[in-house]
Amino acid sequence: MNTLHSCLTYYLLAINTVTFFVYGIDKYKAKKAKWRIPEVTLLLLAVLGGSIGAWMGMKVWHHKTMHKKSKYGIPAILLILVALMAYLHMNL
Repeated sequence: MNTLHSCLTYYLLAINTVTFFVYGIDKYKAKKAKWRIPEVTLLLLAVLGGSIGAWMGMKVWHHKTMHKKSKYGIPAILLILVALMAYLHMNL
């Protein structure tokens, strides 16, 4: 595995781990009626590569599962990122 693949792998692991826990923190704050993490931040984390963490956070924490932006947006972002990764893998 070359350096680019290693860096990308570590980046994806980190961003997905952070995104997963951010969803958990936001769910906790929602239950406690505290200041919430903006929805745009949650979606931005998914766009930046954390879509698997966002999807897992939705499932594990039962968070944002009824919001259409998240319910349909997170899987769409995930599919787009997987397609982009496949395209880059085949063409680089």
